[in-house]
Amino acid sequence: MNETLRLLYDRFYTPPLMVESEQEVETCHRQLIERLDKPERKLVLQIIDAQNLMIEQRSMDSFICGFRLAWEMANELNHYTEERPEPEDDLGPDALA
Repeated sequence: MNETLRLLYDRFYTPPLMVESEQEVETCHRQLIERLDKPERKLVLQIIDAQNLMIEQRSMDSFICGFRLAWEMANELNHYTEERPEPEDDLGPDALA
């Protein structure tokens, strides 16, 4: 089932545009490249990659949890509607009193 939810996520999730944040990250990245030696740059990139992976996994987990919550709520509403008696069409004059 998780694979189906992942496919739904890929189909319907559109990441928000974060132009300013992306530009800031790129600027900071360039500054780090200029200031750090190769081993330190590699370490910083590994940290960034690990953080990006965590963010992606959290986003997917949030989508799956939200979908499951919506699914459970829909099931609850179905049971509620099935168990609830329908109002009668012809209540008669005593119903208004």
